[in-house]
Amino acid sequence: MKTMTKFFALSIIALAFSASVFAQATATATATIVTPITITKVTDMSFGNVVPSATLLGTFVLAPDATPTLTNVSQIGSPSATAAVTAATFTVAGTPGAIYDITLPGAAVTLTSPSAATMTVDNFKSTPTPAGTLDASLGTQTLSVGATLHVGIAQAAGTYLSVPFTVTVNYQ
Repeated sequence: MKTMTKFFALSIIALAFSASVFAQATATATATIVTPITITKVTDMSFGNVVPSATLLGTFVLAPDATPTLTNVSQIGSPSATAAVTAATFTVAGTPGAIYDITLPGAAVTLTSPSAATMTVDNFKSTPTPAGTLDASLGTQTLSVGATLHVGIAQAAGTYLSVPFTVTVNYQ
């Protein structure tokens, strides 16, 4: 009986010590699902009708607001009304009020004519830049992109076209 009493006493002591060794807490998990960010092209970039210099390299800087700055080239409105000067425009959509980063092409883009003559476009700029904020109620924003067109001396006549260039947006 004495052995049994000792066993129970030791068991009670062991339980008392083991109860103080364990602690417990709880937590919850949360997740917020946001609207995926999208970018949709509205307008392609167009430098319009450009007349090159016969003796000098030229540049046509097209600002994101479609304001042209011409060096050693000139611009004419005729013969085609379809050759209007336009910056590329996109609609960015997503979670209202969200801030997003903008990535523009880092390398030059080549424009090629049907006769295989080429020009390059580089130095892409955007408005907004380098990040934008989606409208707090609509969750959209217009993104405009301009660039610099490099025109060769006596550049060959023709309609030059690039492969599509990529503009990327990502949530911050």
